[in-house]
Amino acid sequence: MTNSYADPPGAPTLKDMEPTTAALALGALAALTAVAALVLKRTPERARRVRDARPIDLSSLGIEGPGERATIVQFSTEMCARCPGVRRVISGLITPGVEFVHVDVTHRPEIASQFNLLQTPTVLLLDPAGRARTRLSGAISREALARELTELTSLAGGPHVASLAR
Repeated sequence: MTNSYADPPGAPTLKDMEPTTAALALGALAALTAVAALVLKRTPERARRVRDARPIDLSSLGIEGPGERATIVQFSTEMCARCPGVRRVISGLITPGVEFVHVDVTHRPEIASQFNLLQTPTVLLLDPAGRARTRLSGAISREALARELTELTSLAGGPHVASLAR
């Protein structure tokens, strides 16, 4: 079997690379990878605003309607290691007018598809009209969730989320 790809005449190949140059190139690649990992790790959570703010059919999630000030929807799976911790964090932030619903999508792939769930936990913060306003995924800190929920509930009026002091 012949290789149909041919280097242009006089072009350097990997066989021509000096060992020192190869070591420097690998070192630079490793350093770049380490920097990228640190930058990504410093990004505490992945909270993003939802652009398509159409009301969600909450009956498909097993609830009658949205909370007076907000609704928190947590999607998880049976095998999710982070989900119980996120659920405890959410439970500590619930105040009057803020509803919480937990949806296990392990045996409900249609829900995972409907909400384009790529990882769990994924948390949606819904406004009083039932429209998703913020989506958080992955390891979610108490501070980040409280900040997003405070912002959402302040738009709806009334007292803010439970105190961050523990």
